[in-house]
Amino acid sequence: MPSQHTVRTVTLIATAAAALLLAACGRDDNKTVGQKIDAAITTSEQKAEQAKVEASQQMAELKAAAERATGKVAQSVAKAADSVGDSVANAAVTARINAELAKDPKLSALRIDVDTSDGRVSLSGKAPDAESRERASRLAQGVKGVTSVDNRLQIGG
Repeated sequence: MPSQHTVRTVTLIATAAAALLLAACGRDDNKTVGQKIDAAITTSEQKAEQAKVEASQQMAELKAAAERATGKVAQSVAKAADSVGDSVANAAVTARINAELAKDPKLSALRIDVDTSDGRVSLSGKAPDAESRERASRLAQGVKGVTSVDNRLQIGG
């Protein structure tokens, strides 16, 4: 059987440990341990809800940023497609004008340079005579997609 001194020492140590544990739980001595645990759980739940709201806001901001970026990419693709479409349209107009010039016995598609930009056609090079020079303008103007003709053809052999 332990001595009375040992029992008293163990009791004193247990009491001190219990006092330290209660002090570590908080300085509000009016609350029970259960109340302190409930308060800690409530605080944790509030912080979790706040973190959830903040995460939801961040996700909404990221989604909006992604939508803006997608819109910018779509605009860039549309501009690139328009540019390619314009280049193809210009090349098609130039090819049709060259075909018309090649059909004319006095006009040589090899001696006339045709440049097209946004439906505006520029003719440069040589025409055998003034009548052929004017006919080149009429042929170019008659091609679908031509809005204007700048005839810079020189008359000569």
